[in-house]
Amino acid sequence: MVHEDGVLAAVTGAEGFIGSHLVEALVASGTRVRAMALYNSFGTWGWLDSLDPEVMESVEVVMGDVRDPRLVRDFVGDADVVYHLAALIAIPYSYHAPHSYLETNAGGTLNVLEAVRSLETPRMVHTSTSEVYGTALRVPIDEGHPLQAQSPYSATKVAADKLAESYHAAFGVPVVTVRPFNTYGPRQSARAVIPTIITQLAAGRTQVALGALTPTRDLTFAADTARALMAVAAAPLDAVAGQVLNAGSGNEISIGDLAELIASKMDRPLTLAREEERMRPEKSEVMRLVSDSTRLRGLTGWEPIHSLEIGLDATIDWFSKPSNLARYRTEMFNL
Repeated sequence: MVHEDGVLAAVTGAEGFIGSHLVEALVASGTRVRAMALYNSFGTWGWLDSLDPEVMESVEVVMGDVRDPRLVRDFVGDADVVYHLAALIAIPYSYHAPHSYLETNAGGTLNVLEAVRSLETPRMVHTSTSEVYGTALRVPIDEGHPLQAQSPYSATKVAADKLAESYHAAFGVPVVTVRPFNTYGPRQSARAVIPTIITQLAAGRTQVALGALTPTRDLTFAADTARALMAVAAAPLDAVAGQVLNAGSGNEISIGDLAELIASKMDRPLTLAREEERMRPEKSEVMRLVSDSTRLRGLTGWEPIHSLEIGLDATIDWFSKPSNLARYRTEMFNL
């Protein structure tokens, strides 16, 4: 989907994995971008620092924090659409710092909703996660599936989603919630399973340390997730406002089979080793995720254009470049 010339999109979490892919896609579509990167004293912009300088010519970077309501209001300003992606996302770290997750994921979303409401921003796209569904009670998982908070992370994302729902119902805020299933691709954190596998193999390890091998995941390439967010922003507002829309491939693969596939593609020997520190608490592990994205496809025409094979090839190629691999600490477990 292509936005009209002159549209200004404000993107929170722009410096992150999915956020940086979204910024690239927005600029390619002719959209002007105002990007929020988490403030730090080093003046670094996360993955935005790695984007092509020609891309960044169309991006205004604002350093800030979604936990600050005044700053968020100033950031949203005169934007035509707000893409809200800022969140703490690492599930293992949420066991150690649940209060931080509540402040950022729920409180930050509240601040964005309040800014959009008071400024009468034409549209907000709120990014959720398939983790809010927990282990599938039925498959494929549609938007009516019960929400099950099996980690502090997912609990705070449920809270954020319900705040978005309430602001649409109570105040008519034009917010749409997109629930991407597991997104992967270049620039992803090594706390995610695909970078975990690739970086260990690329670093020459034959024994790859993982957690549980039997859970299944529905994997979507990052560029396709960015396209889903943009498709929702471009769809007729009366068709999507207040909706929750899944974005996924509809296919599932176990972690163990995924590791075997990646090792085969990289032509590397593979022995899998289970490390206890990588295991979620038993009742917190989400055992099965597979998406029903019928609603999103019907309302916007979106569908993934990258197969798992093609997406993995591109991801392996990116991570295997020495300059990219050097960004990752392959010898340690990333929370």
